[in-house]
Amino acid sequence: MEKVEWKVEGMDCTNCALTISKYLNKEGLQNVKVNFIGGDVSFGMTGNKSKEQLAKGIAGLGYTVSNEPGIPIKKQPFKLFSNHLQRFLFCLPFTAVLMLHMLPWHIHFLMDPWIQLAICLPVYIVGMGYFGVSAIKSLRGGVPNMNVLIAIGATAAFIYSLIGTIGNYGMDYVFYETTATIITLVFLGEWVEHRSVATTQKELNKLAGQQKVMANMIAFDDEHKENIFPVENNQLRVGDLILIKSGEQVPTDCKILWGDAHVNEALLTGESSPVRKQKKDALIGGSLLTDGTVKAQVTATGKDTVLSNILNLVKQAQGEKPPIQQLADKISAIFVPVVLSISVLTFFINHFAFNVDATSSLMRSIAVLVISCPCAMGLATPAAIAVGLGRAAKNGILFRNAKSLELFKNIRTVVFDKTGTLTKGQFKISSFDAGNMPEEDFKCIIFSLEKYSNHPLAKAITTEWKTNNAIAWKQIDEIKGVGMLGKDAEGDVYQLGNNNPENREGNTKPHTAYLTKNNVLIGWLNMDDEIREEAKEVINYLHSKNIKTILLSGDSLERCKKVADTLGIDEVYAQQKPADKLQAIEKLNNINPTAMVGDGINDAPALAKATIGISMSDASQLAMQSAQVVLMNKGIQRLPLALGLGKHTFTTIKQNLFWAFIYNIVAIPVAAVGLLHPGVAALAMGFSDVVLAINSVRLNFKKVL
Repeated sequence: MEKVEWKVEGMDCTNCALTISKYLNKEGLQNVKVNFIGGDVSFGMTGNKSKEQLAKGIAGLGYTVSNEPGIPIKKQPFKLFSNHLQRFLFCLPFTAVLMLHMLPWHIHFLMDPWIQLAICLPVYIVGMGYFGVSAIKSLRGGVPNMNVLIAIGATAAFIYSLIGTIGNYGMDYVFYETTATIITLVFLGEWVEHRSVATTQKELNKLAGQQKVMANMIAFDDEHKENIFPVENNQLRVGDLILIKSGEQVPTDCKILWGDAHVNEALLTGESSPVRKQKKDALIGGSLLTDGTVKAQVTATGKDTVLSNILNLVKQAQGEKPPIQQLADKISAIFVPVVLSISVLTFFINHFAFNVDATSSLMRSIAVLVISCPCAMGLATPAAIAVGLGRAAKNGILFRNAKSLELFKNIRTVVFDKTGTLTKGQFKISSFDAGNMPEEDFKCIIFSLEKYSNHPLAKAITTEWKTNNAIAWKQIDEIKGVGMLGKDAEGDVYQLGNNNPENREGNTKPHTAYLTKNNVLIGWLNMDDEIREEAKEVINYLHSKNIKTILLSGDSLERCKKVADTLGIDEVYAQQKPADKLQAIEKLNNINPTAMVGDGINDAPALAKATIGISMSDASQLAMQSAQVVLMNKGIQRLPLALGLGKHTFTTIKQNLFWAFIYNIVAIPVAAVGLLHPGVAALAMGFSDVVLAINSVRLNFKKVL
């Protein structure tokens, strides 16, 4: 099934997203995700509809697909205004003149209803050109949006005034200034709201902005002389040679062929201290060379780069809806019809039950329409998630889904793998015993087995004991959580692993790995690993939050206890195979919500089973794919920040939803009893979303640890 990712322009609120989502689901598409804040739409292609037909369907709802190469973008008709600020500035002078007749001293010519109609008409036309068209398209899509309320409110006041003008009923029946004020102030509110919502995307936009830069491409002429010329990084291809100078941004993922430099990778890891890079080291596109000059070969471009994958992960997480948002979505879907019903009831109850005159009853009814704000409920969750994910990405923390942000609030137990997680995974062989075998043969067998493994221990061994005379195995297998098994041409079976055969006299002290031949112990080796500097501080932080810590490792009990005692970890589960780890996590999950932090292939099942799986950026690909959260800065120092951001993002969502609901619960009755003029209601509605956006933006600066 092909996954389609589109950028759709024209979405203003949750109802817009619901309209598109409803249409795509109706067409039988799968995994539909729509994020109105970023304008991102993704789905899985199924059925007989082509992309072009789907894009036309979305265009029929009033939105535009802007990034699909095979789909011709429909030429937009000429528009006098391109944004809400321009519309507001156009309407403002007309509305200001209309308001003059309400001053204590009357401007005589403004008391003529026909002159007021002429002044109001341009504002009404511009207003309906936006709100009216949007309202009709949303009704056609089956999910009426906020603009339906604005269009009906402004039109009701306009038609009522028009009837009063034509019938010559006097100034008591003329409210053109109400129509103009509603339209003008909502345009102002919409502009301020869009600016506020845009700030919630600030950190993500910074990341996205690093994707388009210039590069110095190296090419050779007929005489094999080197020539350098500038190109955009989107023109680079894998294998191209580039020159990167001090102070320049790395244009795309590449590998250094010549030179060395210091590189600032803060954009991706949150660590501002430059890292030294030399020949054969990888450079990540978007990082910055602070010192030095290098020549490098491009290893990935476009969607295959690390930065692009990060952005895709964040967009994917933004498109996810945590459980708390589901109630708000259900209410948003029926909000407009409910408000229309309340507005009608407001008129009839005021006029017939409380004998309020028709004019005042209509104004109260219009105020109900204008003060209501379904956008606030729809904005509550995505605004907070956008800021939370943006701050996390800036600090080298990637959330695969928004649900993880919510789940962090419940975590009471954190389980750590040892090797490469609490320790650096930079092993050195400290001692070994080859038994009766020559040392060179012993080393050759072990190297020949370990060269087929990606385990951190294997990488260290193959680096130290590298040989050009490796054994060509007839059969080679990696047994997860145990080690390597190889069968040679003579049929002898060698196994290197952490299982102690206990069949050799005096073999009581545990070792890192044992080498056996046909199940008979040949020798062993020990490896030392260094504990990460930040590990003690992270464990202390978790304890300060009453979170239980557990060490879960395949290593020996002696080495595990040594690390646990040094760091103050509460419990130790040693000598655990992948199946054992999975069982342990399952049991812990049943007691309390549990987070698992790991980096190896043998951690993948446990990471997937945990309430939240947390992986390191330099972990195996399987571990990263199994985890919901990835720490990009080659360490666990950002784990407390990930926990804090998760909890505080959820708190912000709850605050936003509270204010969104309380705003409508209080404002609608106040408008219904006549305590709110429609013009004031329009201004209050426009700025209600701003409060939520500002509260969400606080997450960028809020102390979360």
